[in-house]
Amino acid sequence: MAQILSSMNPSITTPGHTELQQAQRQCRPLVGATAGFSIFVNLLMLAGPLYMLQVYDRVLSSRSVATLLVLTGLITFLYLITGVLDCCRSRLMARAGARFQQALEKRVFHAALSTSSTHDKEKGSGLRDLDAIQRWVSSPASIALFDLPWTPIFIAGIWMFHPLLGSFALAAVGILVALALLNQWTSRRVLAQAHRGLYHALKLSDQIQTEAHMVQSMGMHQASYTLWQTKRRRALLTQLAATDLAGAFGAATKTIRMFLQSAILGLGAYLVLQNAVSPGVMIASSVLMGRALAPIETLINQRPLFVQARLGWNSLAALLTQVPPVQLRTVLPQPSAKLEVKNLTVIPPQKMQASLKLINFSIFPGQALGVIGPSGAGKSTLAKALTTIWSPAGGTIRLDGASLHHYDPSLRGAYIGYLPQHIHFFDGSITQNIARMISVPDPQRVACAAQKAGAHEMILHLPDGYDTILGGDGMQLSGGQMQRIGLARALYSDPVILILDEPNSNLDNVGNAALNTTIQQMKAIQKSIIIMAHRPTAIAECDILLVLEDGGQTAFGPRDRILASMVQNHHSIARAAGTNSTGLR
Repeated sequence: MAQILSSMNPSITTPGHTELQQAQRQCRPLVGATAGFSIFVNLLMLAGPLYMLQVYDRVLSSRSVATLLVLTGLITFLYLITGVLDCCRSRLMARAGARFQQALEKRVFHAALSTSSTHDKEKGSGLRDLDAIQRWVSSPASIALFDLPWTPIFIAGIWMFHPLLGSFALAAVGILVALALLNQWTSRRVLAQAHRGLYHALKLSDQIQTEAHMVQSMGMHQASYTLWQTKRRRALLTQLAATDLAGAFGAATKTIRMFLQSAILGLGAYLVLQNAVSPGVMIASSVLMGRALAPIETLINQRPLFVQARLGWNSLAALLTQVPPVQLRTVLPQPSAKLEVKNLTVIPPQKMQASLKLINFSIFPGQALGVIGPSGAGKSTLAKALTTIWSPAGGTIRLDGASLHHYDPSLRGAYIGYLPQHIHFFDGSITQNIARMISVPDPQRVACAAQKAGAHEMILHLPDGYDTILGGDGMQLSGGQMQRIGLARALYSDPVILILDEPNSNLDNVGNAALNTTIQQMKAIQKSIIIMAHRPTAIAECDILLVLEDGGQTAFGPRDRILASMVQNHHSIARAAGTNSTGLR
């Protein structure tokens, strides 16, 4: 399977291909059993031609009813065994596909998650690629591969009946193989265009659904529909072309196979008239050739599954090569809230230019750091680097002296709480979302986190309280409510460092007061907070400031000193008077 699904150059072996082959080895017992059953199935397929030979050449000539009954009983038993073995083959290959998927699904899930912002989604997600391989392994096409080596044996059997019949059968196989190659050559470009067209149409549909409120509020219904309809119609036309082409080749294959099977019957009849073969040979040759051509026809009809599986195999190999397996790390003690950043440089995915360059700062337990600067200065980029969403291109980030990557990812997520600028929730209750969708949430920890975030009372006033369903099928919250619940989610693991990206962009005065209280409480218990902010109220509780501009660091130091060098009304900002305007650059 690996050799068939891998790239055209089998001499190039990447770590990803090696991982896929290792997963495939776990399926070898099932595949081996299938191969063993296939030997008996194909041997039993000779029972039909032999039965016909005996009926035509022995029963009809002897007119013996007893012989006919014995032969019929024997062939019935053999066909029953054939059906049982064939069913076993299908079940074994279905389980082989499931075992292959289970062996890789966790690895592929984490690899796809870690490259969600960098992987080329047009090539398909890792999990979808894995599903494509599983579908192909479980399909009749994979079983046809075990039957394909028997095609020469069946043709040799026909040749033994008569060389002319064998030559005809060999030519029939050549015609079907040529048809398969023609199918591959003509449909490759159409299938690729259909795949790209469908991807772009689905991508646009997702964007429109995500921005449904904007579409409705700005009267973009018709424009968005027209744009989507254009892409969808173009994708539909290419899909129809691909489907028509596949259907045409499928119909042609079936028609030609039926014609060839009848033609060899006619050829056999001619040889019977010439007294070259017996009537039984005429029928047996037709049956044997049908069996010889069956796996070829199946592979031609199932070619789209094979193409998807092959693309998925190579795409998975590239993904697993790009994201090496996570190594087991020594569990470090729970760190203190000390964060050191030295010469940090970050290049966003799919970009050539750094968004952050040579950033240096330190934050100690009990401190709050405010990161300020104009839009595009690199504040959100810094947040993504500190939470390891994006890997640094240079420099180091150390938590209590250890590099962030020295911590186990699950523990690292518990030590560093994160409130992103754009908050999204999974389909589930508020309790489940605050508890980060773990299977058994701790209600006390959920309520405690909500209280720390100042969201407890707000949640109690919702229709079902903590059991209120969020997500696509649940209640739609306001921006401020989402931020407060998102803050509770960030606090659920009792992090030592809390990173807040524009935390008060949607908060009212009550929400701002709750946020400042949360920051004060975190500082009081020797936790650290990093706040990316535009509004001055967000930095009211900050002790130090980091100023970014064009991805570079322009200032770092005590808040009042930095503000005094930047704005005129720094005293009112420092007192957190709640002003909404300032001279911040």
